[in-house]
Amino acid sequence: MAERVGMGALTKGRYLSRTGLLLLLIYCTAPVISKGAAGEAQPDALPSAQGTLPHFIQEPEDAYIVKSNPIKLRCRAAPALQIFFKCNGEWVHQNEHFSQEYKDLNTGLKVREVMINVSRQQVEDFHGPEDYWCLCVAWSHLGTSKSRKATVRIAYLRKNFEQDPQGKEVPINGMIVLHCRPPEGVPVAEVEWLKNEELVSSLTDDNIDTRADHNLIINEARLADSGNYTCLASNIVAKRRSATAAVVVFVNGGWSLWTEWSPCNVACGRGIQKRSRTCTNPAPLNGGAFCEGMSVQKISCNALCPIDGGWDEWSEWALCSSQCERQRSRECNSPAPRHRGKVCEGNGEATENCTDGLCTQSMDGSNDVALYSGLGAGLVAVAILVVAVMLYRRNHSEYGVDVIDSSALAGGFQSFNFKTTRQGNPLLLNSSMQPDLTVGRTYSTPLCFQDGTDKELFDPLPDIKVKVQSSFMVSLGVAERAEFHAKAPAETFPRDLSRDYCSTMDRRKKGLLTLNGPLGCGREQLRTAGVFGHPGGRLVAPNTGVSLLVPHGAVAENMSWEMYMVINQGEASVQTLECCEILLGPEVTYGPPGLDLFCPVAMTIAHCAEVDAENWNIQLKRKTQDSKWEEVMSVEEESTSCYCLMDSSSCHLLLDRPGSYALVGEPLTQAAVKRLKLAVFGSMEAGPMNYGLRVYCVDDTPHAFQGVAAAEKTRGGQLLEEPKTLPFRANTFSLQVSIQDVPQFLWSIKPFTTCQEFSFPQVWCSNQQPLHCAFSLERYSPATGQLSCKISVRQVKGHEQILQVYTAVDETEKESAPFFMQTDCTITSQTGPKAFKIPLSIRQRICATFDTANAKGKDWQLLAQKLHLDRNLGYFAKQRSPSAVILSLWEALHQDSADLDSLASALEEIGKIHSKSSPRGPDESGSDFARMQAGSPGGTGKVASEATEDAAPEYTG
Repeated sequence: MAERVGMGALTKGRYLSRTGLLLLLIYCTAPVISKGAAGEAQPDALPSAQGTLPHFIQEPEDAYIVKSNPIKLRCRAAPALQIFFKCNGEWVHQNEHFSQEYKDLNTGLKVREVMINVSRQQVEDFHGPEDYWCLCVAWSHLGTSKSRKATVRIAYLRKNFEQDPQGKEVPINGMIVLHCRPPEGVPVAEVEWLKNEELVSSLTDDNIDTRADHNLIINEARLADSGNYTCLASNIVAKRRSATAAVVVFVNGGWSLWTEWSPCNVACGRGIQKRSRTCTNPAPLNGGAFCEGMSVQKISCNALCPIDGGWDEWSEWALCSSQCERQRSRECNSPAPRHRGKVCEGNGEATENCTDGLCTQSMDGSNDVALYSGLGAGLVAVAILVVAVMLYRRNHSEYGVDVIDSSALAGGFQSFNFKTTRQGNPLLLNSSMQPDLTVGRTYSTPLCFQDGTDKELFDPLPDIKVKVQSSFMVSLGVAERAEFHAKAPAETFPRDLSRDYCSTMDRRKKGLLTLNGPLGCGREQLRTAGVFGHPGGRLVAPNTGVSLLVPHGAVAENMSWEMYMVINQGEASVQTLECCEILLGPEVTYGPPGLDLFCPVAMTIAHCAEVDAENWNIQLKRKTQDSKWEEVMSVEEESTSCYCLMDSSSCHLLLDRPGSYALVGEPLTQAAVKRLKLAVFGSMEAGPMNYGLRVYCVDDTPHAFQGVAAAEKTRGGQLLEEPKTLPFRANTFSLQVSIQDVPQFLWSIKPFTTCQEFSFPQVWCSNQQPLHCAFSLERYSPATGQLSCKISVRQVKGHEQILQVYTAVDETEKESAPFFMQTDCTITSQTGPKAFKIPLSIRQRICATFDTANAKGKDWQLLAQKLHLDRNLGYFAKQRSPSAVILSLWEALHQDSADLDSLASALEEIGKIHSKSSPRGPDESGSDFARMQAGSPGGTGKVASEATEDAAPEYTG
């Protein structure tokens, strides 16, 4: 752009020399070219130097000053007699210009190039409404031209990002958006993304979008997109890295299809069918949620019992044939074989000679009449004889045996109506009478008293044939027969029923278990043993919650048994094939195998379940000879083969057979809860600056926690907080353990280790084996002697517990064993009266009083009711002394308390009930209660004093 320069403007430029002014005067005398002509002139069309305005071949460009390095601005114009820079409206001194001149060989025009330096100080000293700028002014014979303005700025890039990307957990196929706002800078920083230190580019992956707003967008997350992402900002000054954002692409678990229903688990009667599914469609990955719901479904099933075929009666003999033979037949229809039953054995047809071998084929016609007449007479005689025999047998079929002790018919027993087991509890037929049943050898299966509510299972009853003493027969009001027949359809049960009919039905849900390997080789079995005779005694495994009570009189007089009790401490535990059941307590074995006792022993096993019949199906299982596990009973059902009583922390068992037993639970709903014991231990690690915290999560049983305490004792660990209990629900969610409130200026912890997680199967199926996680801390200075922090243990969508840690890390003389590990706990067995709370004399008087039923109702059933042990009375009914077994169970329940208040209160209440219902007389059995209340030698008034003398010391197990 050309313009005329006046003298006033020239005199204003303080930095121009006299030569420059002279040249300007010359330029002023030259003809003036209009602006339009100058604007149309092109450098390629310049005819000569005399007729062209200066044309800029190179104009100054925008520049940035990096650190303290000056920048160079260049101008090049042709034809130009002189070029000067003008910065911020002022001319730059001539001495600061560096110029050179040469001739363009192509055009023949003179080309002049000028350069100046701009320092950081010059830019910083300028204070104006706009940035520091410079332009070039070039002169020729026709006028002047100005270049573009070039700005000069100081380049910088701040350290802190305005927004760092944040870590995310995203489900697969979800969208990932990572936000990044780079630090302020001049020029504006460019942003790139790194994944695991490798550059991420949207050019090579269509699934990735790096937008102009610096955000990183992954449209559909893939497993391969998991990683550590970093936002990288850079300009001409420096590069800055943001904080690393961890992106986890997780996969939530999905259920597979249900399997087919399994066959009914019993061959006959009511059983269970199962079907299962697995959380593998897909399997949870990278912390994805475990499938919600149950993996196993159960329904009841009724397997049709096999019915073996039976022959009908033979048909009448047919007429004698021409071959002198006659035939008869029978059908296999009484009953017909059904449901895989056996067909009848034998022949369906019979043939015999009808003339005693005297038949001849060639006879005269005159002899036929005589022959047939004789045969007819013989047949009539045989028929009459057969009919007579059948009538005789039918008339005598109702009398199997003669009445025994027929003199009792006039004994004056009060009769009452007999009711079958379908209509009520047989133990309550007549509470005032306890008849003595004598079972003869004519049993086809023993009598079984079952609860009538289970009608579908036990109705109709099988064939029962019982031989009864006549005294009991008369008391039932049946004086005509001494043998009873209860005919029922045979399809209810197979013919080869075992003699233990009740036990068979109680085990109708039998299921096999498998061992997850043998006992661990690294740890010895916890074993305790003792020699027991007729006085009985008790075995205790210290600090395990397991004990065994051998009642008085269980061992025959003048005999003794060396009995033992073993707790499996190996890593293996019983597991079900469906993996839906868990071990709720330790596996316990007692023996020896050939042990022969007169009454059951009482075993106590601690458990970790929050007992609730609506949420749990808890079963007692026993190991078979082939090392498999079978169901003994369900704790919510009644059984005559075993007794099980659950309280909040222990399971009390009455057992007849020695062997290995385990308490197994199956959650029925997600509200099922098992208790976890939480504890934190600490100790110095390698090096004087390192300290380790170990957090244990173990099933809440003393035995399970004893293993943790023993292991920590060997490594010198210190218990830093009293153990706490955490309810863990069967809601399929994991358990998270995190460390919080660690003093950051005193201690450091490894990154990405502040929160650790156990999956739901790890915790739920731990089966008495401890789980633990470790936190490694390092102090910055040896002078730091205290550590304070919090350990949070929580179940996702469940409960949480806080363990507060405050300890002196350098203190060495601390109690290494937990408060419950008593080193002087060496009592593992006691024999004789000192092993029992109830003195022997009191026990014998109670049994003598309650084992004999009477019209006043003060029998063992009332004792069980007042002691709150009145469930599964059928088990007590089959014992020789029900009262003794009830007292043994009471002993097991109250082994940790030394008083007899509950027993004395129950006996006193029974005595009050009797005194209100009828007057006392010397000939009534109720007088025993009056004496006991009065404190006589037979009374409970001395229970407390005698118990004080004979009571056993407290057990720590």
